[in-house]
Amino acid sequence: MRNEKFDAIIVGGGLAGLTAGLELATAKRRVLVLEAEKVVGGRTSSYCDEGMEIESGFHRFIGYYSVLPKVLEKADVNLDDLLMWEEKIHVRIKDKKPLILGLSPVHGFFKMLKGIIGNSDYLSVKDKSSLIPFFISGFKDYLLNPEKLDQVSIKEYAKKHHVSDKAFHYLVVPLSSGIFFLPPDRYSAYVFFGLFAPAIPRFYKMRIGAFLGGMTEVMCQPIADKITSLGSSVRTRHKVGSLIYEKNKIKGVRLEDGQQFQSKCVILATTLFSARQLLQPYFKDHEWFKPMFQLTHMPAVAFQMELTEPALPMDITTFGPFTCWASFAEQSRTTFQKSKGRLSLILSPPEKYLERTPKETMEIVLEEGKKIGIDLTGKVLDYRKVDHLYDFHNLEPGNQALRPEQKTPIKGLILAGDYTKQPYFATMESAAISGVKAAKLAR
Repeated sequence: MRNEKFDAIIVGGGLAGLTAGLELATAKRRVLVLEAEKVVGGRTSSYCDEGMEIESGFHRFIGYYSVLPKVLEKADVNLDDLLMWEEKIHVRIKDKKPLILGLSPVHGFFKMLKGIIGNSDYLSVKDKSSLIPFFISGFKDYLLNPEKLDQVSIKEYAKKHHVSDKAFHYLVVPLSSGIFFLPPDRYSAYVFFGLFAPAIPRFYKMRIGAFLGGMTEVMCQPIADKITSLGSSVRTRHKVGSLIYEKNKIKGVRLEDGQQFQSKCVILATTLFSARQLLQPYFKDHEWFKPMFQLTHMPAVAFQMELTEPALPMDITTFGPFTCWASFAEQSRTTFQKSKGRLSLILSPPEKYLERTPKETMEIVLEEGKKIGIDLTGKVLDYRKVDHLYDFHNLEPGNQALRPEQKTPIKGLILAGDYTKQPYFATMESAAISGVKAAKLAR
């Protein structure tokens, strides 16, 4: 049985692990990235499931990201080849024409201006004005009273600051539940304002990017290939069963098949759930890990449909308040260009759909779609429900103080993943930031 040695072993081939691997390989460290699944990418993966090309979820690239673009540049990935940029979003309410919001102050200034002064059919001047003290107080509390802000839901915070019902349901709900699929009464106000606060210095960069292909193919696999080209190794279908912990030091990992790999350090770049499974046998009663072990996870459910024709006239990020269609987009002109029609959705609340069969879920999705003017009767060729039981750390009130640092008190052990402490929450940027931080500690 082989017992290979490396400068660093990275457990998890998602975006955090790939970022850490690329940073270390670029610094001429010999790295081994181990991924349990058949493809790299983790929550940002794409793959074929019985003839249907699917993605792990519905994802968008945000223009104000700063770390992830640098990672992709190191992997020789050109953002213009990777993305189609959007300067606006749609909010579909019942069967009316969509509410249109411009998001790009530079690339789509007039669309943004039109969204602010327009949409009078949905929002009055009074509705829009009710958001001003809400956002001013929110950003202030985010900076000065973060722990207090994390004790209330965004629904409670909006009520406290007298946000009108229409402004709340047509804008606040899409920008909370539509992004992280939790109902507003369960969604931390700290997380809500934390979505936007890091972007303020880079607001001029704001816009949304739709991927021009499956994310494993166009983003994650190129990073893995670059790691390999630098003399390191990325291996899929390699599931780690346990850590090797001897003399108060992590010395490597042991696969489920018994194969062992040794290294100077191990970076756990898995989900919170998987990290706990690997750590608890050794550190269950360790004081430093107790907050991390108290941090719970939350589920998500994505639903994807192959159609006979496009569901919508354009591929654009869309939200469906008052329905289970938390966020969605037609993707036949972007991510799935070989499809005649392709719709990807994030469903809310996720718990409602975890125990339902794909067929039962589809029936609900089709009925809910009719409420916002999208009738797919007779147009569905194939569909998939993608359940994420343990992939996200909990974004409900009271959880953010439990997130651990990347540096641990255990020699040879480093953490990475979007659940670890950095300015973002469960995004591609947060995964990349954690990977960069972990790599610096491992050098």
